[in-house]
Amino acid sequence: MTYSLSTNIQLVAPSHSPPQQEGSKQLYFALLEERGGIAGQIGELERSTSRSFLLEQLNVAAEIDVGFPTEMQSLPSMLLNDHDQTAQRYRHYLDGRHAGSPRRYFSCRSHAMYFLRTVAPTKLVDGAWLYGLLERWQDSRISPLIQTYLEELGCGNALQNHVVLYKQLLARYGCDKWQDGPDEHFTQGAVQLALAHHGDEFLPELIGFNLGYEQLPLHLLITAYELNELDIDPYYFSLHVTIDNASTGHARKALQSVLDCMPRIGNVAEFHRRVGNGYQLNHVGMGTPQAIKSFDLEQELLRVFADKALIGEKLHSDYCLVAGRSVSDWLSSPDEIADLLRALQSAGWIRRGENPEQSRFWHLLMDEQAPMFGVFNGYEQQLLRDWILDDAGKMSTTRAINRFRRRPTTEHVEGAPTAMQSGTTIAQIIAHHAREAPRLGACADVDALFQQLAGVDSKAEAFAVLSGMLSPANHPTPAGLAATRLYTDLFSR
Repeated sequence: MTYSLSTNIQLVAPSHSPPQQEGSKQLYFALLEERGGIAGQIGELERSTSRSFLLEQLNVAAEIDVGFPTEMQSLPSMLLNDHDQTAQRYRHYLDGRHAGSPRRYFSCRSHAMYFLRTVAPTKLVDGAWLYGLLERWQDSRISPLIQTYLEELGCGNALQNHVVLYKQLLARYGCDKWQDGPDEHFTQGAVQLALAHHGDEFLPELIGFNLGYEQLPLHLLITAYELNELDIDPYYFSLHVTIDNASTGHARKALQSVLDCMPRIGNVAEFHRRVGNGYQLNHVGMGTPQAIKSFDLEQELLRVFADKALIGEKLHSDYCLVAGRSVSDWLSSPDEIADLLRALQSAGWIRRGENPEQSRFWHLLMDEQAPMFGVFNGYEQQLLRDWILDDAGKMSTTRAINRFRRRPTTEHVEGAPTAMQSGTTIAQIIAHHAREAPRLGACADVDALFQQLAGVDSKAEAFAVLSGMLSPANHPTPAGLAATRLYTDLFSR
């Protein structure tokens, strides 16, 4: 299908109904299920629902003023000025930290881990909005954005795939239980998934959204710095500082795509308006600053205890009494969890303001063969530790910064095919990738992928098979990574 921005821009119809925030979470997971019957495709119900959702969010975005210029020729200078201001503000932040100022974002380690969980729905669909552009691989104006998408997917290298990296980050610190978050955590991720499946109709908005997303925000720099300070691997965040750079990185490609796609004949002003609305779409839902500010240590701990009570209420014996009541009795009423914690303090089981090792309750959770060993995950343990310490403010300048972290190199990544000479046929390239694809884990899907490619000897045929496996739901899987490697190889030729 060919598409001319100059003659086929479809106006976004306004809606007078209120924004539908309530269904963000449900829509998010429905879009990731991809119920269309073909890899990478969603069902008709999800397509209709996501389109309505996207229209509503665009209406919200239209009311947000982020200083997007009224004329296209002012766009490059605005972005450069924003970048310079971000750099200056970060320099000011660093000067303050070196002079002894406390952390700006994270009051304690569990605060940082809370942040990782809160933004997980967005980070786990990183780059998803660009998926719908794959069918435009022959359009030179769109090629830089497809290249950006392939790089978001690590070009098939699991060590560089952004979603794989974030999943590993969550698992490493016990933060991988994020699915039970409130609806507002899912709005931005649902927007990105909706854009992924409506690129035809909302191409100017998609290009504008990409432009806004790829700019360097101050919060990214500070987040990476403070995570590192709290001994949490910042690589996922620092990677975006480098790969999205405005000189040669994704930010530069994003700007160039806007300029290249601008109509030469047609309604330039309308195109510009729609790009600006897409740019502002980055600001709907809960962003990084709001996610950070939403943390309340005690309230989050109470939420965790209430969650545990639902599972453990009837699993405690009654020989142990706290303030004259059995543990089962305490847990039967979630509203009394705060009173239970106070009772544990009064009884000396929890000694706040001291090392957690001095609290008997801590040992019930942490000692090997203890009655509650394994009940709390890494994040929940850190919450309790920080709450017992009761000195989040004191921690803000005491941790040493691990400035350099060794990371695995791609030299040892299994499944990275050796280079092939130019002039090789498409069939030979496919056969080469089939031979070198790793056969660990879910190798049946990898085998099935290459069986579908048997007899294919053109880019168009290959991309028709591969594209669905590069979808937001599929690309982090073994077959998705194999498909991404082959797609990247073919796309570069």
